[in-house]
Amino acid sequence: QVQLVESGGGLVQPGGSLRLSCAASGFTFRNYVMTWYRQSSGKERELVASISSAGGRTTYADSVKGRFTISRDNAKNTLYLQMNSLKPEDTARYYCNARNANNNYWGQGTQVTVSS
Repeated sequence: QVQLVESGGGLVQPGGSLRLSCAASGFTFRNYVMTWYRQSSGKERELVASISSAGGRTTYADSVKGRFTISRDNAKNTLYLQMNSLKPEDTARYYCNARNANNNYWGQGTQVTVSS
């Protein structure tokens, strides 16, 4: 069965850091573009960062550029999001997504709350 399991969320103070992980199983992880999305209360889900299947290309939302880093370890079937200099506006549930030409998979998400 396909599984995407996010972890690493939690409560952090403004200016702090978190690293999110997404453990993938049940599909050929290395063949999928991986993306982090987030959704806060009352807002539409938005793209945060994306990384190509081999990890050679990355894309970031303007709001997180320079603060967040997406990466992947294909040998471990794991996606990461390093989040630095966190702001209250980053508070959201963060979702892991795997996509190729035929499939689109989602995890259940992990909550990130940035508050003093």
